[in-house]
Amino acid sequence: MEGFDKSNPYNLQYVARIPLPSSVAHLIEKLLTHLLTCQGHWGGILLSKDVYPIDTRMPLPYTALTQQEARLPMKFERIDSTLMPGTYYLSGNEAVAEGAIAAGCRYYAGYPITPSSEIMERISLRFKDVDGVFMQMEDEIASICSVIGAVWAGAKAMTATSGPGFSLMQEGIGYAAFTETPLVIVTIQRAGPGTGQATRVGSGDLMQAKWGSHGDYQIIALSPWSVQEMFDQTLEAFNLAEQYRVPVFLMGDEAVGHLRERIDIKARVEVFNRVKRPGAPPFGADQVDGVPPMPAFGEGERLLVTGSTHNEFGIRKTDDPSVHSRLVSRINNKILNNRERIIGTESYRLDDAEVIIVSYGFTARGSIFAVDRLRKEGKRVGLLRLKTIWPFADRIIQQLGGVARKIFVPEMNRGQVAGEIAKYATCEVIPYNQTDGEIIHPHRIMKEVRGLL
Repeated sequence: MEGFDKSNPYNLQYVARIPLPSSVAHLIEKLLTHLLTCQGHWGGILLSKDVYPIDTRMPLPYTALTQQEARLPMKFERIDSTLMPGTYYLSGNEAVAEGAIAAGCRYYAGYPITPSSEIMERISLRFKDVDGVFMQMEDEIASICSVIGAVWAGAKAMTATSGPGFSLMQEGIGYAAFTETPLVIVTIQRAGPGTGQATRVGSGDLMQAKWGSHGDYQIIALSPWSVQEMFDQTLEAFNLAEQYRVPVFLMGDEAVGHLRERIDIKARVEVFNRVKRPGAPPFGADQVDGVPPMPAFGEGERLLVTGSTHNEFGIRKTDDPSVHSRLVSRINNKILNNRERIIGTESYRLDDAEVIIVSYGFTARGSIFAVDRLRKEGKRVGLLRLKTIWPFADRIIQQLGGVARKIFVPEMNRGQVAGEIAKYATCEVIPYNQTDGEIIHPHRIMKEVRGLL
């Protein structure tokens, strides 16, 4: 199966004008010296110096898009890799840092937390080579807010964390989703809840990624199973964030984060840079795909960014039900209507499978091993690997339910994905839940599947 490296599958390894503090002003100057000094207040409206007062402000004129122009603008380009092409021996967390830099990330704000700390350690060193800006913040709340600000200053930006830190970021994530701020959040999942087992593995943050902040919105969440995918999917996460103007999550886990493997770095990588269209409304108008262009502060746009209900020019419309309905519908539909382009899965030996294992992340490594061993025993077992968790692969699961007798779902949580599968599958869904801070051993998967045949 394409994408599966079977050479060693069993390697268990949101109007105030409040001046910014001088330290932040200095940071912005260092980040992009041509930008104007930004002013703002968390939860309200960010203003740049060229914005008219709210009560006299008129939208900039713009020319309506033709139907052809309204189609998804293709802004992909191939650029030289930031690493020499070749084979490298890296940990998953180190690969995340390199994937982010390759994607054009030049701002990182974070707070160290096990088991994700190696990401900020490596990126703090590597940013010296690419003129990036690294900020260790006082906590994860500050981290996500800082990243949001950097993105609106024109940068590609990210943060990384784990369970408790991810919880602290949720208000900021909701603000980012509503303001359509393209950013990347890497969470290296550990055994929870609470502080839990800080150094042990888990995959219990999947529902939090989707439903962690209040209200209705969509996000994209990817699930890597190897060090190579930690690099590749970090790059993909930035491309998806920029393409759809949405927060994107890389849902790694401790096992993949600390796993060391060889990865291949190509000479050139493909990146997507956000669409800009001077004078166009930055929060939706006539784009067929629902994704508006995104200006930055300092580019001469009359730019308002608010976490309150706003119209297509960012003007607050908190008492207008039609504006709110239209905005919420668009930020959801721009993902849902494009989900077939976003969702990634891999199928392995499904043609005649009676039992299909649906797996993701590190657990998928043990699952493919189990499939091969069980096939040698004459048992008709296959694997569907979820490379994308959100949006969920509902249509694919519906199709599987019409083919297999049973779907088996091994997870290092209490059945978060199994519950989603049960919504759409027409066959029996059997979860296997393990929450002891240990990986799910392939032989345990084999034993459970044998009992289903």
